[in-house]
Amino acid sequence: MRSLRSTRVAIGALLVAFAIIAAACSPNTEDVDVPETTTTATAAPTTTATTVPPDTTTSTEPLPQHAYGGEAINGADIEPGTLNSFLPGRPGVISDLRQLWSAGVQEVSGVTLELIPELVTELPTVANGGVVVNEDGTMTVTYTILDEAVWDDGTPISGADFQFTYETIMNPDYPISRTTYDEILSTDFGDKMFSYRLSAPTVQYELLFGVIIPKHDVDGTDFLTDWNDRRWASAGPFVFDEWATGESITAVRNENYWKTDPLTEQQLPYLDQVTFTFIEAPEELVAAFSERQLDVMAPPRPPELEVIETLKVLESDGARIEVVPGPSWEHVNFQFGPGRLERNENSCNDVYEMRLAVAQTIDREALTDGLFAGLVTPLESYVTPYVPSLSQDAWSQYPVDHQAAAQNYAKAITASGRECSVIFSSTDDNDNRVKTAELLGQMFEASGIPFEAQLEDAGLFLGNTISNGTWDLGEWAWHGPTGMTGLIRIHDQWDPAAPPPEGSNWYRWGTRDSSVTDESTVRFAELRNALNATVDSDELAALINEAEQLLADNIVFIPLYGLPSVAAVWADEIGNFVNNPIAGYLWNVEFWYRTNLEE
Repeated sequence: MRSLRSTRVAIGALLVAFAIIAAACSPNTEDVDVPETTTTATAAPTTTATTVPPDTTTSTEPLPQHAYGGEAINGADIEPGTLNSFLPGRPGVISDLRQLWSAGVQEVSGVTLELIPELVTELPTVANGGVVVNEDGTMTVTYTILDEAVWDDGTPISGADFQFTYETIMNPDYPISRTTYDEILSTDFGDKMFSYRLSAPTVQYELLFGVIIPKHDVDGTDFLTDWNDRRWASAGPFVFDEWATGESITAVRNENYWKTDPLTEQQLPYLDQVTFTFIEAPEELVAAFSERQLDVMAPPRPPELEVIETLKVLESDGARIEVVPGPSWEHVNFQFGPGRLERNENSCNDVYEMRLAVAQTIDREALTDGLFAGLVTPLESYVTPYVPSLSQDAWSQYPVDHQAAAQNYAKAITASGRECSVIFSSTDDNDNRVKTAELLGQMFEASGIPFEAQLEDAGLFLGNTISNGTWDLGEWAWHGPTGMTGLIRIHDQWDPAAPPPEGSNWYRWGTRDSSVTDESTVRFAELRNALNATVDSDELAALINEAEQLLADNIVFIPLYGLPSVAAVWADEIGNFVNNPIAGYLWNVEFWYRTNLEE
């Protein structure tokens, strides 16, 4: 084992939502679409049973084998406040650590970015009978637990564990989000079965029970204090070993782990030990990786281009730097309410030709090249970060064309009777958004459209400006849970029937005080309601497709790019590493192996 040198007031009720960064697939934190303050379709959950696809070819050759043993040393800039992932505090690092020793109904594949089953035989759907809409309007969801799934002490994972998890979440004395869980009317369980009845059909069931608690180990303990610096029985590939406060957390092999590698038929995991070492300063974290004190690391998010380029230099020495689009996505958007005129008396957002001129002016490829040196590609649809296979890339219909933009700008002036112009607002504490404002200025100049940037303090912009609708053209990022749940929720942001403050349509597209109300806004309201009342995957796919096309055709906003997720690995030392931008790079840690042990 190698030695390691160890070297980190909400503004009223309306602003609270803007301060939360949801952890993907978190069972303990409400996953909501919120503006990201820093700066992928499963038509239905898949029923694949493993995170690595099996080799279906027939061969008499012996199966490839990986060596057991060794350690993987990970670097992180933040130390957790607690090891109890159900309690508030630093969800990012807790989610990473959770991959070592926790398991639940579902996980996110780093290959497809879709939900796949973990503790259950298949994810429940209407098609496979796991989801049933009852005659009384309720909905029943049923899980069949894998026979082989056991805790690290050999105790079978059972329906009683699911029931205990539910009761723990619903305990009013615990600070745990109960969203959707509080819609459960009744439960039933057996040795390898758990079912529950929800008050109404909702696709949000797909993210419930993401982490299961062992009843035999936790029942009778003080849930709020006994599990802060130790872990209950493990259902994951590793077992908690030691927390050296301020330095590192170590986990060792779970000898009773129930998964095997479908490609080699070997029991998992391959590694003996995984260590997290905490290095607060980003430059020291990168330096430790550069000196091979770390096998794996992810720079603090959002990663700076300079950090990415520094890491990329190491690829010639055996490192692999994986830069992939993350679940947070930036967009520019139009304000349709009367508040925009407080910012810009010549705002013409209500005129389609003006929005079209803006879409034809913004060169998203030039933006991503300027911000990320071509490491990130433009985003052609808001659907992609949630359910990639459902995306139609509907915004690809707007190629850059400054001449056409100038013509449409002239039409907007005629239609509105105003000297149309654009005032761009965003946060001034984000280097990428400051650079975006500069690049947009050059693009609008090329189209002959008057442009001005008015950047603001993040607290002001993400608070009063957004909630009051006092911007003209704005930029921020959305972040929400992956899968159909997140995709359906994001449509609430454009619901014409939900203006602020009671609703979350900050854009005020089609709301009662909107400058745009037409058959498209009426239809979108119908689509939004249907999305929230449908659980059949085929019906949902059709609704999503129509909603995406409608938003794109009306140019309600313009997607820019997915914020990059970056992870670095010494690929000449660690095999089977795949960066998962949603579940974290440890999503398949049970498959990691040390390549130097196979030489």
